[in-house]
Amino acid sequence: MSAWTSSRVAAGSNPDWQQRLTDSLEASTGWSNALQPLVHHMMEGLPLTLDEGMVLYTHPNLNEVGRLAHMVRAARFDDKAFFNSNVHVNQTNVCVLACKFCAFRRSKKASDAYALDIDAYLEDLSQYADHVDEVHSVGGLHPDWGVEHYEDLFRATRKAFPHITIKALTAVEIKHLSQLSNLTYTKTLTRLKEAGLGSLPGGGAEILDDDVRAIICNGKESSQEYLDIHRAAHGVGLSTNCTMLFGTIETLEQRLQHMISLRDLGSETRGFQCFVPYPFLPDDTRLPEAQLATGSEILRTIAVSRLMLHSIPHIKAYRMNIGDELAELALQFGADDIDGTVQKESIMHLAGSTTPLDHDRYQLSRLIKDAGCIPIQRNTTYERFETYVAPEPKRIKRLKVVQE
Repeated sequence: MSAWTSSRVAAGSNPDWQQRLTDSLEASTGWSNALQPLVHHMMEGLPLTLDEGMVLYTHPNLNEVGRLAHMVRAARFDDKAFFNSNVHVNQTNVCVLACKFCAFRRSKKASDAYALDIDAYLEDLSQYADHVDEVHSVGGLHPDWGVEHYEDLFRATRKAFPHITIKALTAVEIKHLSQLSNLTYTKTLTRLKEAGLGSLPGGGAEILDDDVRAIICNGKESSQEYLDIHRAAHGVGLSTNCTMLFGTIETLEQRLQHMISLRDLGSETRGFQCFVPYPFLPDDTRLPEAQLATGSEILRTIAVSRLMLHSIPHIKAYRMNIGDELAELALQFGADDIDGTVQKESIMHLAGSTTPLDHDRYQLSRLIKDAGCIPIQRNTTYERFETYVAPEPKRIKRLKVVQE
């Protein structure tokens, strides 16, 4: 296997990707009149505007938008597509909030509420520890758990499983811990990092528009607080992901402004490594007014994300949400990452996901190869990479047939 390293900022990108993109676009032909101005702007390395994003969202030829997004993806990463070996351990479903779209949270007195203590968390993780190098932990806002609880949890996890990177706590969880412990965001994140936190996931962004948030997730962090918390994380040396939940009640303009807000922060801090757009899943949740996304809309949103977000290296086709088939297609529409082996997951499946949880590296590599890409196993922070070569299948021994 071939292995290599990268900086967190580059995150595996080709160092000359912008020039490669310019050369590729100069050599390309056949663009429609609507997209030609965008192509010229991209050749000059200029970020696309909200109006140009609207052109991409409303352009009748989805395949042409996908082709353009794929050219950007190929300039950055050639034919590589990334995955990792991870497991989700959600530490508690007890939450002081009650977001309309969430099928996961429970009140503290609910019959199916749970809160894993440190020993139970480690016991759960131990079942997967030999096969993963990342644990992804997010959960509800437990009213009794301040920063000290998570310091103890992360120290114990690092001691028991030093090879596993901890990716944990969304922005609203950081806000909650900061408030409970009467600390600034920076101090909270510094203490958690010193205890073993390796990076932040991007969950909780939903749509960065406070009018939308007032309806779908009233009481969570504001749009500015989400950005401030991620800025603080980048400031203490923690790289982060960012997300967008689409298909609730937002407009296309609000989706695009969401991307632009993240892009601007990414340009400022160089701390975002991956953008994860995922559609709202309606089953068992409480948002009947949602606008449910079609498969074509999911592919278009992934493609538009790639074209709008030049300051964020990776675009993830989150297969736990969109399913394997769309994730495979998305690798030709600008996405370059499909998350990981996962092994166990609760939040998306309670909301209606039916994606299998038993994917191992071989199965993920097959999905990537079927999309025409080269499977690359990465670590959590996109600093270490290795081309994944699937083991040869075992030969089936067959009994010899006696000829009479």
